[in-house]
Amino acid sequence: MRESDILLVKGHDVGALLQGREQELIETVKLAYVAHNGGDSSLPHSTFLHFPDEPRNRIIALPAYLGHEFDIAGIKWVASFPNNLNLGFDRASAVVILNSAETGKPQAIIEGSIINAKRTAASAALAAQSLQNTPKSDSVSLFGCGLINFEIARFLLAGCPEIRRLVLFDLDETRAQTFRSNCLQTFSDIEVEIASDLRAALRSSPLLSFATTSPKPYISELTDVAPGSTILHVSLRDLSPEVILASENIVDDVDHVCRAQTSLHLTEQQVGHRNFIRGSLADVVSGHIAARERADGITIFSPFGLGILDLAVSKLVRDLGLKQERGTQIQNFLPESWGENQSVKSQIMEAR
Repeated sequence: MRESDILLVKGHDVGALLQGREQELIETVKLAYVAHNGGDSSLPHSTFLHFPDEPRNRIIALPAYLGHEFDIAGIKWVASFPNNLNLGFDRASAVVILNSAETGKPQAIIEGSIINAKRTAASAALAAQSLQNTPKSDSVSLFGCGLINFEIARFLLAGCPEIRRLVLFDLDETRAQTFRSNCLQTFSDIEVEIASDLRAALRSSPLLSFATTSPKPYISELTDVAPGSTILHVSLRDLSPEVILASENIVDDVDHVCRAQTSLHLTEQQVGHRNFIRGSLADVVSGHIAARERADGITIFSPFGLGILDLAVSKLVRDLGLKQERGTQIQNFLPESWGENQSVKSQIMEAR
């Protein structure tokens, strides 16, 4: 590709390029976390665009630079409109723009909702691999039967092969039934059951994943959760400050996760400090801290969702797209260089 060209990758091609690459994506996310933890990144706070008449709707801008072997800059622009589900649409839609870290010029425009789901799921699977007690759980309880937990199920089954049973809970039983059918059609040799209520789901497994659209905490105690359990708190707003304070807390980035009225942000506002956060997942995978302090304690992983992960996965998509000739190369997307254009004009005038 020339510097003036740009690669456009549609959702269908993104899905095809990433199909069956769960283990590679988990490793990609791990490397991105480690690079960020080592200071080889630039990660401004996400910017939230809110709508006064629809407080649950938001569009978020996540700019970032990721160094190490990635050396890429860019931004994800992701919308979350929960009512889309009632209209038959996906809750989230997104686009990623990649820029050259050398020239700043845009190199690719990529459909981002698939990337968003897969990088989130890869992060959750990495946490499950790294934080669980031994022996690891052979089941997982999934709270929220949407795309994110479906991808989390996919990545957990790939990254934690001991898991053979899924327990589902959703306030909408029809969504839970549809989710169950999709799991049975997509994944082989697994059991899938629907919990009768929230407490039954909490009791069903020592590995739990929350991917809901709840705007505020609704779980105020974990008496139904087995000692030594691991909670993947992906949706960030399900657990009360009391639950957070009673547990061991691992995050993706301390500063980022304590914002936007997340459960950890509410906890910080209540107690006036962040000492209840033990460290980051990168600290664990790098061996800087132990996975757990107490075998019988409950560990919660709360990932804010860092733009560096979108860049890492998007770079993989761009590289694969160019190699496999998938996507559309838009030639001369950028205008002719002004300086070059003026130089040519000058040469013509001088020749006259």
